[in-house]
Parts: sequence; structure tokens; C-alpha cells
Amino acid sequence: MAKRTILLVDDDPDIREFISFNLDKEGFKVETAKNGLEGVELCKKHKPDLVLLDVMMPGMDGIEACELIRATPEISHTLIAFLSARGEDYSQVAGFESGADDYITKPIRPKVLVSRIKALLRRNASTDESQSTSIQSGNLRIDLEKYQVFLGEEIIDMPRKEFELLQLLASKPGKVFSRDSIMDRVWGTEVVVGGRTIDVHIRKIREKIGDDRIKTIKGVGYKFED
Repeated sequence: MAKRTILLVDDDPDIREFISFNLDKEGFKVETAKNGLEGVELCKKHKPDLVLLDVMMPGMDGIEACELIRATPEISHTLIAFLSARGEDYSQVAGFESGADDYITKPIRPKVLVSRIKALLRRNASTDESQSTSIQSGNLRIDLEKYQVFLGEEIIDMPRKEFELLQLLASKPGKVFSRDSIMDRVWGTEVVVGGRTIDVHIRKIREKIGDDRIKTIKGVGYKFED
């Protein structure tokens, strides 16, 4: 079996060396970059299975790099996890708003980091294998194979987490998904994020497809209306 490729983007050479050593021991192929711009270029070149991004870097920081990856079609659905010493809620919200799949706070033990990475890769593989072809609701079509959302003939740009959240809600129109259920199904039980994360993603989806499709059930969660 081919090795999974991890792209590590961090401006600290000691961190790059330490994490690369531990990921290599676990059987991963590791590519490294020292800033966001270099990271985006290597992401295009190597098409990694996962990008680990620091937030604070000179030149282009991690948030900008994440947004650029999400805006680049050939790599837009690459798994991205921030690995940052900044653990404030607003930093995590900014990370998820930019399109990240996970936000991991430093310092973290190597075995725990590897566990988080493997869980992300497993969940991604499981999601891909279980997908049918598409979901249709009026002029809204969700292409589950191409990871694209269409509103009429227009392609709506959606980062991975927005796409997966919309897919979850639209998979069972009328069903109310609790916030805990959404967090578990989209972000996974091993991921700890701020309480505003779901609301931020719902708001951005509504901005793109309209306010009438996703309803808020106060004190419970959300549902999709066909």
C-alpha cells in the first residue's frame, strides 16, 4: 500500500524536524514547507492526503494559505488541519472559517497527533466510500462524487466542511439534526471546537444557497427543507 503523504507547513525548523521524524516513524511520507506560499505550491505539486498548517508564519500565514488552497480547484478538497500554539476561540473560529477540517493546539504529544491524523484520514475515507451520486432539491444539486454544489447551472464554491455539513442536512430533508450530532458527524468526536463553529458554517452556506433551505430549530439544531 502506498504511503499517505502529509505536507507540514511551519516556519520553525525544529518543529518541522521533530514532527517529520515522528510521522515518518508511523509510516507517513512527509513533505515540508517553511511558509504558506511555499506550502500552497507544494500542495499543488504533491497532492498530499493531509496538510498540517501553522497559523503564524511570515509572508503568507496559515489562514491565507488555507483560503488559497480552498480556492484552487485541483487541491480545494485536500484535508487541512491547523497545528498551532494559538488556542483562543477566535483563532479556532478563523481557522474553521477559512476551510480547515481540524484545529490542533500545540504542544501535543506525537502519539496523540498521529491518532488525530489517522482519525481524520479514516473519517474522510469512510465518507468517500459511503457516498451515492448526488442529492437534488429543486434547483440545488449536490454532486457527491465531484464535491460540487450547483444552484441551477451555477457552481457554488464550498470548502470541505461547508459541503459536508450541507450534505448531512440535505441527506434527510425534514430531519432535525442536533448540534451534538452535527459536530460528531461532520467534525468527529475527537475534535474540540468552539460552540460558534456550526453557526459560522450555517451562515456561510445560507449566504450561498439562500436562507429558506436550512431552518434553525431553537435549542436543538438545524434541518433542511426540500
